[in-house]
Amino acid sequence: MKDGGGRTFGPLGTALVIIPTYNEAENIKTVVGRVRAAVPAAHVLVADDNSPDGTGKLADELAAADDQVHVLHRTGKEGLGAAYLAGFAWGMEHDYGVLVEMDADGSHQPEELPRLLTALKGADLVLGSRWVPGGRVVNWPKSREFLSRGGSTYSRLVLDVPIRDVTGGFRAFRRETLEGLGLDDVASQGYCFQVDLARRAVKAGYHVVEVPITFVERELGDSKMSKDIVVEALWRVTAWGLGERVGKAVGRRPESR
Repeated sequence: MKDGGGRTFGPLGTALVIIPTYNEAENIKTVVGRVRAAVPAAHVLVADDNSPDGTGKLADELAAADDQVHVLHRTGKEGLGAAYLAGFAWGMEHDYGVLVEMDADGSHQPEELPRLLTALKGADLVLGSRWVPGGRVVNWPKSREFLSRGGSTYSRLVLDVPIRDVTGGFRAFRRETLEGLGLDDVASQGYCFQVDLARRAVKAGYHVVEVPITFVERELGDSKMSKDIVVEALWRVTAWGLGERVGKAVGRRPESR
């Protein structure tokens, strides 16, 4: 399939939907079941950070009953970014052609996965976006919407990336895209992890597409959002932006004689 610029993309291959979990016992069975129904050909990897509520055990039961469900047991809670990086490594080791990020709490609608995968036929990375026409959020307080919109706007302006929803976590990557992003030195977490991967993709020249999604606030379990995640995102994005500007300024200086 070709994009708007005439570039031809190869076939996608099998998709692996990576679902990081920490204390998601109330949600994991429902979410995995919805993914399997929405995209029957896709596989699921539950990356569990040794949840004390037994999420990992429930995931094992799902895997025992379904050959397309897999579980990656991690030793402890190390953050969203670390869980995704481990999931990416597992997926690439097992030769999946597409790797998908998706939350475990039901906020990302599995029924919208086909839309992301269809768009990926002509892209390197597809972002499920709340802030493009047709995207929306459900059951969010205005304060949370302001924080999310503000974070995306700030990141877009500071980093000069043409993405409306830079912090969103519902994404589909081609395997080749992840291989080209230089993941070995990614240390960011939370919102910041999503910003980091998006900016790397844009700066590397990959074709990034946003498709509208409906984001629904979780009904069960506790949110993992914290002040520390927001603070990390703010200082890392600012540092990246300043670093790029300094680099460009230095690069424009004439050579000394």
